[in-house]
Amino acid sequence: MSSANGLIYDWNRVEGPEWAFPVAPKLDDETLRDGLQSPSVLDPPIEKKLRILHLMEALGIDAADLGLPGSGPRAKADVLRLVQEIARAKLRIRPNCAARTMEADIRPIADISQATGVEIEAAMFLGTSPIRQYAEDWTLDFLLRTTEKAVKFSVSVGVPAMYVTEDTTRSHPEVVKKLYTTAIECGAHAIVVCDTVGHVTPRGVQALIRFVREDVVAPTGVKVRIDWHGHSDRGLGVANSLAALAAGADQAHGAALGIGERVGNTAMDQLLVNLRLMGAIDRDLTKLREYCEAVSDAVGVPIPPNYPAMGTDAFRTATGVHAAAVIKAFKKHDEELANQVYSGVPSHWFGLEQQIEVGPMSGKSNVTHWLEKRGFAVSPDLVEKILTRAKQMDRLLTDTEMRELCEQ
Repeated sequence: MSSANGLIYDWNRVEGPEWAFPVAPKLDDETLRDGLQSPSVLDPPIEKKLRILHLMEALGIDAADLGLPGSGPRAKADVLRLVQEIARAKLRIRPNCAARTMEADIRPIADISQATGVEIEAAMFLGTSPIRQYAEDWTLDFLLRTTEKAVKFSVSVGVPAMYVTEDTTRSHPEVVKKLYTTAIECGAHAIVVCDTVGHVTPRGVQALIRFVREDVVAPTGVKVRIDWHGHSDRGLGVANSLAALAAGADQAHGAALGIGERVGNTAMDQLLVNLRLMGAIDRDLTKLREYCEAVSDAVGVPIPPNYPAMGTDAFRTATGVHAAAVIKAFKKHDEELANQVYSGVPSHWFGLEQQIEVGPMSGKSNVTHWLEKRGFAVSPDLVEKILTRAKQMDRLLTDTEMRELCEQ
């Protein structure tokens, strides 16, 4: 047992469990669909999509939106290849595909399902907020008729219906109730509550999910999965998704690195990190960095150095006081202690490690640790020479510069 146990007073749990999740959280990865709707990303070749799919599987992600096959031949071909890979490799991940609430979008999903023998959910979406209705000249009667027709058609062709209300977080409760009730009565087995424009706060999320669970789904008497789909326009994507799961949502959606429309979706990687830290999931996340880097490479979005947990600076310091504490913890031969004394995220859970470097704010312990870790003989003169050079810099010394100083 790590000596870090008992050394951290956790204010997150003072008033009870940090988050009490009614059910084990499930996750639906939107990287290959909503994530690719970002105006700044590339739509990667199928080979890179296949690699990302396998990394989702390695992380234990439950489901994945593989695209919108009704949008064109390439999209349909890519979805077909991804579903074929799920069948070939016997992956556990459950596929779904986006679709507008129209037969022309649902039919390609049915075609792919029939061709592969793999069940694929149709995530059929329809805007429901007053502002959207006004902009589109839609009436409630139109929304109800469209919902009924689409869900019934999906069920009739053997495609499980996942009914998605866009902009749910700005929709009237009576409209939300009528639409979800209609979808459920027509055969939808899952409904998706959406914060399409990143409007809501955690308090609003919990009120909405409780309403949907208690006032909409429960009266139907039907076992229906409730999903949450959030965006990060206010920077609340992860917090809102955790709040939704705590309020009773069964599954939360996210995309790697938070890519997606405008500023993006809930970051799937950050959701995984937080659920692991909260004890809501217990799975091997050592492939998380590889997953993020694979997506970064595939879509052309660099990972910022200060990105939570997966950025290059997440477990890296050159500050003397911080480094000294980490080094002292290392000397106690306790990896967990070293990974928590100056970090809220234990790096080894994610296949990473603390890095001590040397720069203008470093102390002697930084230099000594750097030398020892790389097998250099440590002498007071060498430590002083390197530290003097570092204090003259406006940045960290590179490994090459450090080695040159050692060799002089």
